[in-house]
Amino acid sequence: MQFHIVLHQPRIPQNTGNIGRLCFASNSILHLIHPLGFKISAKELKRAGMDYWKDLEFYEWDNFKSFLNSAITLEHFYLTTKSTLAYYKADLKNGAYLHFGREDAGLNPSLLAQYPKQTLTIPMQNNARSLNLATSVGIVLYEGIRQRDLFHL
Repeated sequence: MQFHIVLHQPRIPQNTGNIGRLCFASNSILHLIHPLGFKISAKELKRAGMDYWKDLEFYEWDNFKSFLNSAITLEHFYLTTKSTLAYYKADLKNGAYLHFGREDAGLNPSLLAQYPKQTLTIPMQNNARSLNLATSVGIVLYEGIRQRDLFHL
């Protein structure tokens, strides 16, 4: 069971490059929903993704609707600071689409309102507002891999 990392309108090429490297290392698929805050050819993206970018399975989508029309039947989870359900309480053992929003704005509130039971958060302490996007993807993705691997032993 694969994981699909869905980045909604990412703005920072280094984050996307690091996430691409995570996807390559975990055999996950990366989906980029436009508009992006950079060009795919940006050297910062390639540098952060290292030489893995050429072998990464990734797709670009003009908008969320075109992405949804292509999505296979896996569960979708939307990561946000506005949820109370911790990511590790979600059932990720069969793979999933894990959605992450823009670094400066998160996921669109109207999208979160459409899927309230599928929103997840990474609990934080000390009044932290958010974590780095690449760090957040790594935390949730590897929890999914942990669940999947325990289930499929």
